[in-house]
Amino acid sequence: MNKFYLSLINIVFFCSHLKAQELNAQVVVNSDLVNQTNQQIFTTLERSLKEFINTQVWTSKEFLNQEKINCSFVFNLSGYSNDQFEASLQVQSQRPVFDSNYDSPIINFLDKDVIFSYQEFQPLFFNQSSFESNLISLISFYAKIIIGLDADSFAINGGDSYYDEAYQIVNLSQTTSRKGWKPSDGTRNRFWLVDALRSNTFREYRLALYTYHRQGLDQMTSNPEGGKLALIKSIQQLEPLYQRRPNAFLLQIFFDAKVEEIVNLFKEGPKVNFKKTEEVLKKIAPFFGARWKQIKA
Repeated sequence: MNKFYLSLINIVFFCSHLKAQELNAQVVVNSDLVNQTNQQIFTTLERSLKEFINTQVWTSKEFLNQEKINCSFVFNLSGYSNDQFEASLQVQSQRPVFDSNYDSPIINFLDKDVIFSYQEFQPLFFNQSSFESNLISLISFYAKIIIGLDADSFAINGGDSYYDEAYQIVNLSQTTSRKGWKPSDGTRNRFWLVDALRSNTFREYRLALYTYHRQGLDQMTSNPEGGKLALIKSIQQLEPLYQRRPNAFLLQIFFDAKVEEIVNLFKEGPKVNFKKTEEVLKKIAPFFGARWKQIKA
């Protein structure tokens, strides 16, 4: 086979491989609190994680470049010694809004129980059926959660398979002594996050996620008033969940990501009757009471 055809095959393979990548992730490893003269290890870790997340094929679906999910992983290191890292991890992701240049926040979650081992230039490989390391499991878990939430925002229960895969990662990771994978490790950790997402008890969260984005935000450009009414509907869909589980983990997840956006959306544009929704917000998300008062719709 001549060199032209070999080159053509390589180009086609390379382009198809690029299309399969699902995430466009920014990674930050903040070592300001760590007393370490050689900062190269942190730079290498940051670069390795970014390459791992953005080149790994996380699903069987093809994603065009413009369809990649924008997200970020921010590690705030609190300790480092002998290849052992202690940190908190801030995980965020966004979803593009139809016919606009705006990206809507989907998740803004702080994981405080992050401890892992890493040697400089250590290769990172993900295997869905085995536990490789706490670092790989941690990143892979949140990659699946991010993709699942994104899928839920486009189709009702669209994230099912990704949450199942995240749950499998949790089960495999329970063999380690690292915190965050077991129900006994706390009330708001990785185990409880994916457990809630897979549970019918918290079904309103996923329904609201779809209504809010697909029926609400995606209609705002063509029909601002109709979009706002759908946003109101999504918020009210969360009330039955609050009535069953007032302290539901997913309620906090929803409003941690959405509080600023909700306030900004209802402060501007066409006016709608917001009185009942404001009362619902004060009840189901009282921790943001001062923010809800800023809405004068």
